[in-house]
Amino acid sequence: MKVLAQDIKSREFKPMYLIYGEEAFLKKSYKNQMREAIAGDDTMNSHSFEGKGLDLKEIISLADTMPFFGEKRLIVIEDSGLFKSGGGEMLAEYLPHMPDTTCILFVESEVDKRNRLYKKVKDLGYAAEMTRQNASQLASWAGRILAKEGKKITGRTMELFLSKTGDDMENIQMELEKLICYTMGKEVVTDRDVEEICTVRVTNKIFDMVAAIVNRKTKVAMDLYEDLLTLKEPPMRILFLIARQFNQILQVKELMGQGMDRSSIAAKLKMQPFVVGKVMPQARNFSREQILSYVNLCVDAEESVKTGRLNERLAVELLIAKQY
Repeated sequence: MKVLAQDIKSREFKPMYLIYGEEAFLKKSYKNQMREAIAGDDTMNSHSFEGKGLDLKEIISLADTMPFFGEKRLIVIEDSGLFKSGGGEMLAEYLPHMPDTTCILFVESEVDKRNRLYKKVKDLGYAAEMTRQNASQLASWAGRILAKEGKKITGRTMELFLSKTGDDMENIQMELEKLICYTMGKEVVTDRDVEEICTVRVTNKIFDMVAAIVNRKTKVAMDLYEDLLTLKEPPMRILFLIARQFNQILQVKELMGQGMDRSSIAAKLKMQPFVVGKVMPQARNFSREQILSYVNLCVDAEESVKTGRLNERLAVELLIAKQY
């Protein structure tokens, strides 16, 4: 990311860039900054392509075209899937011959680093992975936003805030905006302010659902599941989050068995300390075999959906009821 920031500042750009990873906020932010720095208001020489099945011949023809009354032609290609399959072979062949008056910016969610196009972009340009930020990075970033608005917040209150928002930066920004408006006229943000205004994230509901499942509180878990469905969360995403939660419990339990404390576990697993703090009691209360059995149930549920034996919604319901 430092390279991107430096290139934007110096206005000296490489022929191509790839921005990828799961942190949507950072990808969007850098995409917009790069677009502004390279093309600005020049719509004549700025082009966007999105989605799979793109006409690569059209893109290559455009890249070969000299910019119209400008220094650079910018082509943004987003969510193409070209870095997960062999579909980008034509572009990989072309990129070494692209004129230096063109800059291509790829923005993707997932890439295969064995992919030929990925290797070519990395060799000729720059590839930047936008990963989830850790607790310290998120706290510093959120703290800077609050400070710009004249707000102060203690470390304890920031931890409470992040425990509610999760680690998605886009969601954190929205919750910060709400918090800043709510505390207008106040200098210090308190625990009470956070409790009053901040929305509990889907991941928090998943945590509560997992707690209900392992404690055999089927009705509570089912009610939480219905809440998530009402929020338009797809059943398979809910299943994925449940499986991830059980895997986290299993990993935390194993590291606790090695004598590691909360901070050490958080660093090892690249989790936020407050998340580890919430997981540790669950890890203590259940045996490794019990947790592993739920991990296997999640795998069975996913397999049942993929093979067509169960529909998505029913598969999660049966998992909650533990009827496999």
